[in-house]
Amino acid sequence: MPMKLNAGQTPAPPTNKLSGGGQTNTGLPSVGIDRTQSAQQQLAQLKLGNRESTLAKVAEVLQRKGGGNELILEVKGRSLSVATGEQAPDLKAGDLIKVMRAGNELRLMGKLASSQEAGIAQALAQRLPWQQNLQSGLAQLLSSMNTGLKGSLQPGQLPSSNATQPLPAAAKQALEGLLAIMAKADALHPGAGKAEGSAAQVKQWLTESGAFAESRLLQTGGHQTAPTDFKLALARIITALLASQGQSPEAFNRLTPLASQDLMNAPLQFPKLATANASQSSSEPASVAQTLRMLAGMLNRITVNQLHSQTLTARAGAEPGAPTSTLLLEIPWLTPHQEPRTAQLRMEQYKQEKNSKQHPDRAAVSEWRLNLAMDLDHAGPLHFEVAYRHPSVSAHIWATKQSTLRQVNEELPLLRQSLADLGLEVADLECRRGSPQQAETRLEHRLVDTKA
Repeated sequence: MPMKLNAGQTPAPPTNKLSGGGQTNTGLPSVGIDRTQSAQQQLAQLKLGNRESTLAKVAEVLQRKGGGNELILEVKGRSLSVATGEQAPDLKAGDLIKVMRAGNELRLMGKLASSQEAGIAQALAQRLPWQQNLQSGLAQLLSSMNTGLKGSLQPGQLPSSNATQPLPAAAKQALEGLLAIMAKADALHPGAGKAEGSAAQVKQWLTESGAFAESRLLQTGGHQTAPTDFKLALARIITALLASQGQSPEAFNRLTPLASQDLMNAPLQFPKLATANASQSSSEPASVAQTLRMLAGMLNRITVNQLHSQTLTARAGAEPGAPTSTLLLEIPWLTPHQEPRTAQLRMEQYKQEKNSKQHPDRAAVSEWRLNLAMDLDHAGPLHFEVAYRHPSVSAHIWATKQSTLRQVNEELPLLRQSLADLGLEVADLECRRGSPQQAETRLEHRLVDTKA
């Protein structure tokens, strides 16, 4: 649907158009709308290139006193008035629409399916209170290989008489399969970035992290062996434990997941390193029921990261300076002492504005920002913030321990040279004490608001 923009005193055609160069007859003030600007000026301020599309949010649906309808749209942080003619639009406040610039016109490309957006938001809200820390959950699973699990209490049975049983063979085999696919601390050595196969190894860790479990499972079409994947490996452990209790997979849906306190306090802050207490596992053998509930919380944690990523990406463009796509995932790995750890990774893509003043002759290239957080035994908590727009790269490293800060600063010249050897222009490279301020998505009125 074309939405022609007024310029000066051009009469308003009956089709959808962006009001400009004149006054509307709504009788209602619209904060942030400059009605003295021409349509071309308004589009120039949006920095929207020809044939480029973006998302807009419907802020208000109004009726004009003289007849016709009007929408107030929020596009890239600016409010725009759009006349829709005599026919009332099939839109309401809060709807997200996709628009594309065609010359000095805007075209309505479509409306985001509200049912899909609402479904994602609802699924995210339902799982938020029931997230289990993956690192502590993995530690508990590894402990069960040595200590075993307590069986389910039978009617009239005292807890003291509930003996500990070895981990069922099928569950142990599934757990060993999970450990086999986890990243190892000694898999990549310093300076291995240029080594053949290093990039493929990192890509494999990302692929098998569980963030793409469902899509990878669909790609097999059910005719091949299930792909190697962290989330699917947890599901196999669950199936084995249920079978050992004579229960069907449907019984798992009736369990209440166990949640970690730190994830209840800030469920949508990512990355967020676990506190020392949250990452410690109990030495007391857990029961099969407790382990299943913990596994349910671990699955919820991975699913929350998936839904969180979808939400941030779906609403990209509605906020000024927001990334066009976001991916949140956790990579489980093992220390040399076979202790489980997790690395939290946030990847964001930012679209470069065309015809930038700094480089008017340079083609539009996306900027990628990476935020990696992990807690190492001796170095302590570390955060890496990397920004890459070919061929330039910059990095900030945050460390909480003074000894780690000193060691990293000593290694910065070597890191700078290694990046230069890869053909990159190192714009900025430094290490700071403390930790960076992390973005936290806020949940309002059962919808996800991505303002940090």
